[in-house]
Amino acid sequence: MTTAFRRPFARALAAPLLAALMLAGCAEGGLDLGDAPGALVSEQEVTQMSLQTWQRIKQDEQPVQDEAMQQRIDQIAQRITKAADVAGGEPWEVVVFKSDQVNAFALPGRRIGIYAGLVELADSDAEIAGVVAHEVGHVLKDHSRERLGAAKVSQVSVQALNAALQAGNVSYANQIAGLLGAGAQYGVVLPYGRTQELEADRFGLMTMAKAGYDPRAAIDFWTKMGEQSEGKAPPEFTSTHPSNERRLKQLREMLPEAMEVYRRKEGGT
Repeated sequence: MTTAFRRPFARALAAPLLAALMLAGCAEGGLDLGDAPGALVSEQEVTQMSLQTWQRIKQDEQPVQDEAMQQRIDQIAQRITKAADVAGGEPWEVVVFKSDQVNAFALPGRRIGIYAGLVELADSDAEIAGVVAHEVGHVLKDHSRERLGAAKVSQVSVQALNAALQAGNVSYANQIAGLLGAGAQYGVVLPYGRTQELEADRFGLMTMAKAGYDPRAAIDFWTKMGEQSEGKAPPEFTSTHPSNERRLKQLREMLPEAMEVYRRKEGGT
């Protein structure tokens, strides 16, 4: 990858890209990216941008040296992805990054990143499983593609975005990471839309239950995240998600159904 970036192209791309990012980031205020036309962006385009974003994150962030922690997260992720992915397929790549950030993300192409700060905050495997299941839900529900589709509708060429990423321009690479759902570590916060968050919450709760994790742990974890945010800047993970109060209300409404799934799993039926 070359690090040189053609300035005229950068200036030409800047205005429409910023407009698209403003749209992508205003989900709480009006635009619901759950309705965005993801079909406007090819799977190949999303896969290519995701791979390059993942490679960049792995270059920028150090993995933990704690083998026990990595193995623990591998096992949790394996149970979740097995429960989530009915069709099977390639295994997911999972990396725990050495950082006190309370953050996690998943990218198209079966990639999961979790930060040590989140692992240390969680009180149980089930709490971590709830986060992993939620992030995997964003991927399997095609939410990154929908967000890129919204950028395309906003007159931003996805090919131009991809070219900017390949050219090695850090600023644009950060914005693309944000559209893919992995921008918080670069200071790019683009909240998911309301419909997308509801889908990921439901998917996550049901999937962790199918994997044999008590879904009540998801509510415990989000309650804890809300407490962490009181009187100070919210953790990176919550900055890309809707208000904690609304999320907890929705999760409690879904909980009876998830508990039925969990009890059937525990009972071996």
